[in-house]
This record gives sequence, structure tokens and C-alpha cells, in this order.
Amino acid sequence: MYSFEQLKIFVSVCEYGSFSAAARKLKRAQSGVSQSVSNLEIALNQQLFDRSGNTPVLTPEGKALLPIARSILLQQLHFDQKVAALEARYEHEVVLAVEESLIGPDLLGKLGELAERFPMTNIDIMAASTCDIKQMVSEGKTHIGVVYADGSMLDDIDFVTLGYNHFITVSSPCHPLAELPSVKDTDLRNYRQLVQRSASGKEPWFSYAISTQVWYASSHQMLLVLAEQSVGWTIVPEQLAATSIEAGTLKALNIEYEPNGWMNTIDLVTTRRQQSGPVREAIIEVLRAAFGH
Repeated sequence: MYSFEQLKIFVSVCEYGSFSAAARKLKRAQSGVSQSVSNLEIALNQQLFDRSGNTPVLTPEGKALLPIARSILLQQLHFDQKVAALEARYEHEVVLAVEESLIGPDLLGKLGELAERFPMTNIDIMAASTCDIKQMVSEGKTHIGVVYADGSMLDDIDFVTLGYNHFITVSSPCHPLAELPSVKDTDLRNYRQLVQRSASGKEPWFSYAISTQVWYASSHQMLLVLAEQSVGWTIVPEQLAATSIEAGTLKALNIEYEPNGWMNTIDLVTTRRQQSGPVREAIIEVLRAAFGH
């Protein structure tokens, strides 16, 4: 009979390309990794790798069984996470990470109302980049996250759509782009772009750098200030730029290929590592109300 450990080693060899690489990653002896795969082949009565060359190559049988092995290991991960969540009966602390451009007085005011309902629970609210929040939730560092959807899915988090946010391209009224009746892609590439970049060096999928001249900032608010100073053009949430546009310190550019801007989905992401308790559910209800359609 095969074991989860043998399946894990089999998948690791496939992912890292060799027995030695898998052994280093798993911090095992290479001989132990090789023997584990051999034992799995005996248990399955199937040859998984062709070992005639310098590196092991999956046989047709190995290719057929690999996706099933991955699925079994994923189900085991979900099972272990649920067990761990059931053991955490009480919510001593709930950590919420919100995409920085989505934090405002209204949201904080609604969250503040939870203080009287749950006086014994510590609630940690942090502002961060979307690109970092999903990883924080996946690793269990954050229980709840509010992010812009990027189409990726991680095995150890759940997500649901909360609503949408509208993004526009802006510059200072004094910027050369502001004088154009219609701005082409080539026009944007000719001038310095201001781009949000997370602490881990990642850029949002909808506003990544396309210009040869780029300045980076960790928040959309900093991008707005730099744009007002005519340092460059940038893509920001319309609601965040509305006051500056009304005051005349920023101008919304008429982008030829996207004249109405970009509509980006706002997702709620939650960890499977902890059981969902009353505080966490209350926070989720606040977020649903704040960002609801």
C-alpha cells in the first residue's frame, strides 16, 4: 500500500526534475528519496520513471498518475487545515489586511463598531498591496484579506467577490499628455510612468510598467501626489483621484484604447488554516456591506 509521503516525494521529483533536487528541497538523503519512489512503484505495480538517462523521465504511466497524486495531496492539505482550524476554538486575535487604496474613514468607522461587540478580541488592521496580501493569507499571517482580483488561485485560501472599483489614467494638467485630445499606447510609453509596486517587488496586473521610464511607489496615494507634481502619469482608483480632479490638480486622460477606464474586481480572501468564528464572520459582514455591489 502506498503512503502520502511516497506520493509527496513522487510529486517533488517531478516538480524539481531529479532525485537529488527533490532530496535537497525535502531535506532528505538522495538514497531515501530514490528508495521511496522505488517502493511506490512496487506498491502500484507501475514504473513511474525511466532512469536510463542522467535525469529521471516520467513514463506514460507516471504522466497519467501525476495529476491524481497532486489531487490526493491537495485533499490531504485541505483535511489537515480543517483539523487545525477545528482545534482553534477561540478567536483571541483576527488579522485583516486591506488593499491600501480601499481603506477609508467609512470602512474604518464600520469596523470600529465591532470594538464594543467583541471587547476581548484583538483586531489587527493593516494596509498593504494586493500583491502581498494574498500571499500573507495563504501563509496564515493574515486571516482575512481584501484585494483586487488577479485571476490566480491558491490552494489554501477561499475567495468571494465583494464588488468593483473603477480605475482611470491621470496626469497633472501641466503634463504634455494632458494636452492630447486622445492618448495612444505609444504616447504613454514615451513619458515617465508612476507604478505601484509591493514590498515583494510585484506590480498589479492592470497597471504594470509599460514605459521605458518608471518611478515606483508603494501606495496609490503617493502616486497621486507624484502625478500632481507632473513627475509622470499613473493609473489610480477614480474615487481616490476625484477630489484632485475636481480641484484641478489632476486631469483624467482620454485613453484611446480604454476610454472608460478599467473596472477591477474586489475580492475577499480568507485562510483555511483557522476556524471561522463570530468575530471573523462579523468582519466579513462589514466588508460585504462596505464593498457590496
